[in-house]
Amino acid sequence: MHYDLLDAGVRRRLERFGAHIIDRPAPGADGFRLAPGQWVNADLRFDAGSGWSGPAWPAEPWPVEIDGLTMELRPTTSGGLGLYPEHAANLAWLAAQVGAQVSAGAADGAVPQVLNLFAHTGLATLAMARAGAAVAHVDGARAAVAWARRNAELSGLADRPVRWLVDDAAAFAAREARRGRRYDGIVLDPPAFGRADGREWRLEEDLPALLTACRTVAAPDAFVLLTAHSESVDGTVLAAMLRSAFGGRSQSMEVVPLDLAATSGARLALGWAVRRGS
Repeated sequence: MHYDLLDAGVRRRLERFGAHIIDRPAPGADGFRLAPGQWVNADLRFDAGSGWSGPAWPAEPWPVEIDGLTMELRPTTSGGLGLYPEHAANLAWLAAQVGAQVSAGAADGAVPQVLNLFAHTGLATLAMARAGAAVAHVDGARAAVAWARRNAELSGLADRPVRWLVDDAAAFAAREARRGRRYDGIVLDPPAFGRADGREWRLEEDLPALLTACRTVAAPDAFVLLTAHSESVDGTVLAAMLRSAFGGRSQSMEVVPLDLAATSGARLALGWAVRRGS
């Protein structure tokens, strides 16, 4: 894995992504820096308002390997890079869920169908496609979907059965329900806030309705992975929303903090995952 969290503190994070060491904001990093001397090694730095700087700026795209998948990183105007490293904690679980679905359908050759909403640059999509799923990869940003397809090519997975879809998550789920489609797994990584096509998305207000829509396209034994990164919505609240929408089998639901441990000993809280097994 070509990633390390080196240190975090004073609302910033210091990370190694392959060839680059990067200093960027982290609202959840409220503590002190435990390795202050390492921060001078950053070759890329992002500051809200002024953007990117540093010895390696401007930086050309570069590859990073995560769990055997190749992701191309690029500094974005929002301070992102095209990868959320905390999501690596869910890849083994997703592969196991898909693997169980593949085994269950082996007799008749059925391929698990998985819906990935807010799919970004495709880390989860590629992990599930590699494990044997057919994935509907949905993101509202055309550039993000193109980026995900590039990552599929770099990872040697361009020939896998993935539908690359530029669409609104709620609108797509509603149309799939009218078509009578059902998915064996659903993955969601909604933002805390978003705006597209004149509409606003607010996690606390809009997630319950989206989860209800997802329930209408979920097969009876579908697995669900819900992740979120809002400081105002913790894992208990997310689990309650998911349980309310899907009901039943609450014993199969686990709440997992998406925390990263730095090599310095610091910890960085980056949200929550709620997993509902099949």
